[in-house]
Amino acid sequence: MGRDVGVGSAGWREAVDSSFRPSHPFYARGTPSWLLPLQHDPDSTMTRPNIIFIMADDHAAKAISAYGAGINDTPGIDRLAKEGMRYDHCYVTNSICTPSRATILCGTHNHVNGVHTLDSKLDSNLPNVAKHLRSSGYQTAMIGKWHLAGHGALEKAHAPQGFDEWDILPGQGQYFDPMWINSSGPHREMGYVTDITTDKAIDFIERRDKSRPFFAMVHHKAPHRPWECHPRHRELYKDEIRIPETYDDDYKNRAKAASLAKMRVEADMSYQDLGLVQPEGGSELGELEIPFLDWFTSRKVPMPDDVSKIRLIDKQTAEVFTFKTREELSKFKYQRYMQRYLRTIQSIDDGVGKLLDYLDASGLAENTMVIYTSDQGFFLGEHGWFDKRFIYEESFQMPFLIRWPSVIKPGSVSKDIISNVDFAATWLEAAGLRIPNYMQGDSFLSSLKGVPRPADDKTVAYHRYWQHADPIHNAYAHYGIRNQRYKLIYWYAESFDLPGTGQGGQEREWELFDCEKDPLELFNCWSDPSYGQVREEMVRLLNDKMETIGDVPVHKVGASAAELAEIDKAYEGVGISERAGEKNM
Repeated sequence: MGRDVGVGSAGWREAVDSSFRPSHPFYARGTPSWLLPLQHDPDSTMTRPNIIFIMADDHAAKAISAYGAGINDTPGIDRLAKEGMRYDHCYVTNSICTPSRATILCGTHNHVNGVHTLDSKLDSNLPNVAKHLRSSGYQTAMIGKWHLAGHGALEKAHAPQGFDEWDILPGQGQYFDPMWINSSGPHREMGYVTDITTDKAIDFIERRDKSRPFFAMVHHKAPHRPWECHPRHRELYKDEIRIPETYDDDYKNRAKAASLAKMRVEADMSYQDLGLVQPEGGSELGELEIPFLDWFTSRKVPMPDDVSKIRLIDKQTAEVFTFKTREELSKFKYQRYMQRYLRTIQSIDDGVGKLLDYLDASGLAENTMVIYTSDQGFFLGEHGWFDKRFIYEESFQMPFLIRWPSVIKPGSVSKDIISNVDFAATWLEAAGLRIPNYMQGDSFLSSLKGVPRPADDKTVAYHRYWQHADPIHNAYAHYGIRNQRYKLIYWYAESFDLPGTGQGGQEREWELFDCEKDPLELFNCWSDPSYGQVREEMVRLLNDKMETIGDVPVHKVGASAAELAEIDKAYEGVGISERAGEKNM
């Protein structure tokens, strides 16, 4: 593990400083070995696979029919489960787009790679999995939504590093006739963005150097809001969609953060989200959203006591909707949300099927690892919410399906706990490379081969959401862990002056959930005496995990914002391991 490096004075502030560079203790000091090609593992006897990583944006596991929720049909994506493996416990380290992407690319947690919030920007000098694969002989490509360059970047100042070629969507991208940017500069392409992304991926594979294995990251914009499906899918999902049993959650027995979040389908969806004509006027017709994002300036659809005054108009058909009760309006919003969301997913499913057909027809399927996932989960009305951010299960769980015919038994299902921080290490081991010690994830290659990870309660997935109380969603900062049965959450409610955060200092709270007895996460067991031993063990596991990854346990320091000034003193002598060189596999 190397020597310990004391955090010392102001060391804790490094852990929340969004301007990290490779001098962070988890990166090698002195000669940066990660700049050099990784050594091949002499024990590896595998043929180096092609790797295709398909990632959607905000695709909930429940919106993939292979996961059994029964709300939509995704035959293309389902093929990965039928012909490969489905993971039921894949989790995200920070349930928000940009930080999750940084973790996947770098194989490190956000306090190490410096991408804490949606407004952070990835340091292009950091090592990443594409750089390692490329230096070892892989031909690499990045296609689609990059979202690691900060807001408004339409120039080449932050070109994806580690890729032989790249063609990316600036910012959030556009569904129709999108702008793209590649090494030649920005350009517009006509058509629907999901179809274009799939075609670009196939074109790269067609043009590749046939003498080299390839690594392709194929990142879709869909199904990110505001949802706009391809016209061929506008007639889908017209039957009533089942409303989740927790849709009318009153948030009792939970931390206050749940009731304060501005992510309710009933109260916080916009005219743009629901494809409705936005009326002119002020607050009486709908709350004005903060228009600092170029893709989101729409007002919220109101929820007045007297709904008879509401007339909603479909932007495409001009159909007019009126309502007699609040319940009727609330149900309309949910059905409208789900129809638009699920229809937007359908083009991704078409594209996955098309890509798999191409691989089969071209003879590449046998030794090509094809992965489908999302950058995080998404709420589909559970607890009344849309969006993500929270460690609650629907947001925390990522779908993860993988086909690799030469290695994976068809129809396999894994209950192993894996995380997006593990992806990079797994790809490197599959490519026959040693895993650099700065990477914080663990390879699950053996799990793909059918050897489960040790089934003990000490294996945990870690999550930390840093973007405290942002002005649109008001989701509070928190961290926590989950093992096979329990979930522990600490709401520390501080911003640390990170970009995109709001005012901190709110009440700090603990939550403990028994996911076996309470899978809907409705009852906080933290103060239940019968869970006293579980509580102590989970706190110990949280402390151990945070020490291992070098994150700062705010819960050990103070219970109020006023005590944060004592953190420097409290953390003198706490060690963060410097991890140089390469892991022994």
